[in-house]
Amino acid sequence: MCSGAATVAPETTGTLRELLASYARRDPPMSIAIVGNAPMPPDPARAAAIDAADLVVRMTTFAVDTPGGPPTLGRRCDVVALHRGVLASPHTFTDYTSRLYLLVEPGRLHWEPELIPGWWPADLGFVPVPNREYALPLIDLLGLDPDQPVWPTTGTLITYVMIRLFPGCDVILTGMSIMDDVDQVEFRHAWGLPVPVTAEHQLAAEAVQLRAWHAEGRIQLLS
Repeated sequence: MCSGAATVAPETTGTLRELLASYARRDPPMSIAIVGNAPMPPDPARAAAIDAADLVVRMTTFAVDTPGGPPTLGRRCDVVALHRGVLASPHTFTDYTSRLYLLVEPGRLHWEPELIPGWWPADLGFVPVPNREYALPLIDLLGLDPDQPVWPTTGTLITYVMIRLFPGCDVILTGMSIMDDVDQVEFRHAWGLPVPVTAEHQLAAEAVQLRAWHAEGRIQLLS
């Protein structure tokens, strides 16, 4: 169960938290499912746990279960977290008027431009995830040098956002391949072709932090 607002900048707590809660089945949400992009074997229990959460957050090039297919990653999606380099799947912008779109942009700390890709729906707005409140503290938590072009993957960053904004909520995290392989050179996705793991990401540091949050009871890692 949620236990109140996190200690973050007032404008973030008062806006981002309220926006996220408004897309949940209940306000405040008591459970959050964060679904990464890794391909997963069918599992009816996992799919049911994702769809039963008050708030379901999916990443970038995500997949959802289709009618007639095996239950694997669930079908609900309330929030989409993506970046400017995303390769959109058929699901990324489906029913986009009913979802909240979060834009993570840690690359703006270095060389990433502000331009929105041309394929972005013209009538779709987005909410930036502030680097000052989230990306930079997480970079520090991971033991990385903020002056160097290194930053967390979208899944780890969004997990950090959720556990800060909704402390005490039941948060399940699934579909994160870095928990099993920190030496991978490409990310396999549940939809689409693999993409290379770029030099900006330090997967070992992220895996250590995710396991620490799990040990502290802040997230539940669901295989």
